[in-house]
Amino acid sequence: MKISGGKVFDLAKGFVERDVCFDGALLTPDSRDEKTYDASGCWVIPGLTDVHFHGCRGADLSDADPEGLQTMAEYELSRGVTQICPAGMTLLEDRLMEVCRTAAAHRRKNRPGADLVGVNLEGPFLSLAKKGAQNGDWLHAPDAAMLRRLMEAAEGLVKLVSVAPEEPGALDFIREASEEVGVSVAHTTADYDTAVEAFRAGARQVTHLFNAMPGFTHRAPGVVGAALDSPWSRVELISDGVHIHPAVVRATFKMFGPDRVVLISDTMRAAGMTDGKYDLGGQEVTVKGPLATLADGTIAGSVTDLMACMRNAVSFGIPLADAVRAAAVNPAQAVGVFDRVGSLEPGKRANVVVLDRDLGVKAVFFKGRQVV
Repeated sequence: MKISGGKVFDLAKGFVERDVCFDGALLTPDSRDEKTYDASGCWVIPGLTDVHFHGCRGADLSDADPEGLQTMAEYELSRGVTQICPAGMTLLEDRLMEVCRTAAAHRRKNRPGADLVGVNLEGPFLSLAKKGAQNGDWLHAPDAAMLRRLMEAAEGLVKLVSVAPEEPGALDFIREASEEVGVSVAHTTADYDTAVEAFRAGARQVTHLFNAMPGFTHRAPGVVGAALDSPWSRVELISDGVHIHPAVVRATFKMFGPDRVVLISDTMRAAGMTDGKYDLGGQEVTVKGPLATLADGTIAGSVTDLMACMRNAVSFGIPLADAVRAAAVNPAQAVGVFDRVGSLEPGKRANVVVLDRDLGVKAVFFKGRQVV
């Protein structure tokens, strides 16, 4: 198969005019197959990787429901997200074990839909004061032994774990956990110095930057300033037009650079659904348009999928090549799958998305087969 005529994402040059070829599931320098897809006037990009979303189409990872997880994988693939690393909420350990076992079983069966490349444990090692939409009754002190039990249940699929570094024992937890999994600073009251210590201890990411953490001010730069001063760290950003003002999206790309920003969707089960009332981690959420809130008005996740978040970022003034890097390259690197996916070099998996002039999804090729 040959995709020709489009502007193709290139790691070094942004976009170039060249063919994208594949025979079977992998990208190749050329193609023996005479089939051609005409992408004239279109953008050709790698399939995206969402490393932080909870659910969509009425399903949620925290349900620990095999069919719900299948629904999530199929919906994400239809949106051009070819790799998923869904996130669990703050739950009791027994329920988190079920979540991890369900994810592992899904992975073993190799079912249709976007590839499940990891599990993101957003809770329960968080701060009560900055719990956001997490259930405060189920928060837990940072516990490396508990994390290992969950990792074992997930059969190695746990790729990210969030922690509030000011909590008792958190820095020791980070030092221990970072040897085996990506640690992300999250839902925290940490000041600049504490956050710097967390990054020095091994944290490598910030969960949904700006949300559920102290603000970035001239005398108290907090987690944002600490991450900026820790060049090995990446920062997640929800570009749904609700969580982050467009000016702050632009500022974040300027401060951190396109190599360090990881666009995420943070969607809940209402993504792809109509307005109404939904559940998130045992709490009722009201959805109206792009806004999802708890009863007290707290923003409760997003209903905007990652491809739409990437499109939003471009509408906010982010160059398309930078937005693609933040939605395809950086997240794949964050969960350790960039050797297989995330760019369009020969030898990588033939997960390719064709976007029209308005960045709408026109075609999705998954492992060399057109699925949209």
